[in-house]
Amino acid sequence: MRKPFSFSAASSLGLLFLLSTLSCLSMATPAEEAELEQLNQIERELEVQRDWAKYRWEKTNSECYQKYWVNRCLSESRAEYRREIDPIRAQEVELHEVQRKLRSSLKDQRDAKKIAERASAEKAAERAANQKEFEEKQKAAAARAADLEERRKDAPKRAQENKAGTQLD
Repeated sequence: MRKPFSFSAASSLGLLFLLSTLSCLSMATPAEEAELEQLNQIERELEVQRDWAKYRWEKTNSECYQKYWVNRCLSESRAEYRREIDPIRAQEVELHEVQRKLRSSLKDQRDAKKIAERASAEKAAERAANQKEFEEKQKAAAARAADLEERRKDAPKRAQENKAGTQLD
């Protein structure tokens, strides 16, 4: 019960090789993101193929227990499963390698963009203004805290003055 080689498997394999050759070229970020999405779609298709192969294997295994030569049937079932899974696994390995390279490239581009933004004069001026504003807020908070402490120290004295100044008849 060998599954014939399907068109979707052939087309996804061809697309994988095409994308792997294109990944060596320097592309713009949107193109790389689109390519990554295509690779993710291929990965989902391979996952479906793997799930179906596993389903067929498990079904065959359950049928083996109805036969007299159970161990032989199970080993044949396992061999058939390996014949189905090995090409899928090979495609997944190549796909994951291309995805890793692509994700690394995207990360490098994002990092370079962040570094460029940090190095710009506009961002440096904004950071300096933020730092100055922060220091001013810290000074104001320290002044408020000192004033509050001073008022707490003077509280007994003011209370005494209020008692002396307010006479109820």
